[in-house]
Amino acid sequence: MAGVPQYAWENRSGRWSLALLLMALLCLLIAGQSRAGTGAGGPYKVVPAIRRGNLAIFPVVANRSYNTSQLLTLDDGIRTGEVVVTEAGNERGLVRGEHPIPYRGGAEVNRLVLYNNSDRPLLLLAGEIVTGGKQDRVIGADRIAPPKGGPIDLNVFCVEPGRWVESSAKFGSMMGQMAQPSVRTPAMAEQNQSEVWDRVRASNAAVANMLTSPAVHGEVAGTSSYAKVFASPPVEAKLEEYGGHASEQAILAELRSEGAVGAVVAVNGRVEWADVFGSTDLLAKYWPKLIRSYVAEAMTTVSSGEVPELGDAQAFMANLGGGREVVETEPGIFRRTETTGDGYRVFTLRGLSPQSDFDVHITKMTD
Repeated sequence: MAGVPQYAWENRSGRWSLALLLMALLCLLIAGQSRAGTGAGGPYKVVPAIRRGNLAIFPVVANRSYNTSQLLTLDDGIRTGEVVVTEAGNERGLVRGEHPIPYRGGAEVNRLVLYNNSDRPLLLLAGEIVTGGKQDRVIGADRIAPPKGGPIDLNVFCVEPGRWVESSAKFGSMMGQMAQPSVRTPAMAEQNQSEVWDRVRASNAAVANMLTSPAVHGEVAGTSSYAKVFASPPVEAKLEEYGGHASEQAILAELRSEGAVGAVVAVNGRVEWADVFGSTDLLAKYWPKLIRSYVAEAMTTVSSGEVPELGDAQAFMANLGGGREVVETEPGIFRRTETTGDGYRVFTLRGLSPQSDFDVHITKMTD
């Protein structure tokens, strides 16, 4: 352009390039913060706790909720008979369509076989307990099983170290209880069967020590099954001291009123765990099992009287990123990511189908 020195245009062009670069960097920073959940604009907000004794539950509210109605739960699938879980090696007699499933060998401690014969994708959560077979097991990793699918190898850990005799050909679901966080941690994070057994024994011993009747104490102390201990009448009575079914429903009602999609859990004032779902409805489906797992953690921990702070819970949810990621993908079905940060781990299950292209379940735990 006449009258404008060439160097001025070059300088102005350089300023525009620098501005565009800064804007791009800012967008990347904001996107990273949104993924990590940091700041007031992050995807998750924690609200004041609901307290029961030494247990505190902080509702987690998201800036978006998804349609999760297409997902089938393990409890519902086993109840209707559409989901079948067997020992590895027992699948020889099962038939999928017109083709017999080949025999693969004998039963294995850390492997079960699942068939999802329903028309819906099946959501499996780490910590869910299946009972029966040669011993009770806990599922070791979140996953989605496609409809009309099987056989699927399940990554599981034994939570009944004292039995290797088949009680039933098919497994049932422990519909009223999940494994407590201290038992879920070595299964999810360490993938360590010995450590799972150690945590089961420690939990069972802590429960037995709370029971005053010598006969009842002996009965519980002599039981190696995590599921049977927590399903026993004396332990059920102890669980009731945290409010029981009425309290579970009252807390769920409060979570619904907040529009919560998850919860941050603190025991003795220390934030330890979080479960976050893609919707309030999905949280509600799992709530009876989740709350009892949190109560089990609080019940088997000596109370210190410490009070949790809202800021601690918010800080816990403020960073879901970390320095290391391990990703496993089943194309078109799900992606599972393990993120390791400073003193914590995050496990994210994301659906990959058009109907579930979102984070279905996030677990965060302290190391």
